[in-house]
Amino acid sequence: MSYYSYELGAGILLCTFIVSRTCATGFKMFADIQSRVKSPQTFTERVEHLLEHVQYRRMEREGELEAVLRLRYNAYLKEGAITPNDSQKLEDAFDEGDNVYNIGIFIDGELASALRLHTIFHAEQESPAMESFSEFLIPELKAGRLIVDPNRFVANYALARLYPELPYVTLRPTHLACVHFGIDLVTMTVRGEHHAFYRRGFFANPVCPPRPYPLLSKPIGLLFVDFSKDAERILRRHPYWDSSEAERQSLFGRGPTCVCSRERSTTTASGEPLEGVRTLISEGLRTSVTLSPPIAAAR
Repeated sequence: MSYYSYELGAGILLCTFIVSRTCATGFKMFADIQSRVKSPQTFTERVEHLLEHVQYRRMEREGELEAVLRLRYNAYLKEGAITPNDSQKLEDAFDEGDNVYNIGIFIDGELASALRLHTIFHAEQESPAMESFSEFLIPELKAGRLIVDPNRFVANYALARLYPELPYVTLRPTHLACVHFGIDLVTMTVRGEHHAFYRRGFFANPVCPPRPYPLLSKPIGLLFVDFSKDAERILRRHPYWDSSEAERQSLFGRGPTCVCSRERSTTTASGEPLEGVRTLISEGLRTSVTLSPPIAAAR
C-alpha cells in the first residue's frame, strides 16, 4: 500500500489512495480524480462567490455606528496612521453631515468592512476630500458636476486575510452610488504608494500629490475617477459591481444615514431613482427615512 501527494495547478490536491499491485489500476484511479477536479476559479468568480455571503447594511443606529467607529480605529491603528486613544474609536464631524452614507459590509452576519460615502452636489457641503482638496473640487462643482467622496475604507484584519476579494466587495457601494445619484466624478483619497493600484484598476487620474488629511498621520493624495466617461469600462473590469435598482434604492433611496439629517428630511412626491437628481437638489427635496434591514448583495 502506498500514499501519494500530487500538485495540481495553483493548489495542492492531496490524493490518498491505494495503489494496487498493477500500476494500471492506480493510474486509472488518479485519472478519475483528476477528471473531477475543477479548474481554478477566476478572480471575478471568487468575488461573485463571496457576494453570495455578503449583506450591505446602512449603519444608522447608534450601536451600528459605534461598531464602525471601532473598526475604523483598529484598522488605522494597525496601519500606524493614527495614535492610540482611550475611546478606541475613530470619529469625526463628517459622520454628522446631510450628505453622509455609512455602509457596513457583513459576511455571514459578521461585520467585515465598512465604507463611508459623501455625496457632494454644491460647494457648501462638507467631506474629508472637500476639507483637504477644495481647490480641486469646487471648480468641478461650479461646472455642474456631481461628486461622490468615498472615505474611511476599513476592514477587519482577520477577515481581510481570509477573503482577499474583500476590498472589491467593500468598494462596490461606491459604484452603486454613482449609478443611483448620476455621479460624474469619484474622488480617490489615498496614500502615494496606493496610487498605481487605483490608476490601474479604476482608471483614476492623479490630481494632487499627498498632503495632510483629517485625523491621519500619513499624507494623502487625490485622484479623480471620471465616472461619466469611464462607467462602461469600469463595469467591464468589475462586472460584480453590477446592481439592481431595488438594491440601490435600499442603500440610498431613504436619504443619508446621519440621524440628525434624517430627522430634517421631508417626504418627496416621487420614489424614482435619481436620474432627476439635479432637479431634486435644486428644489431642496429629500426622501423620507425609515430604519433599513440588512440587504443581501442581490443584483
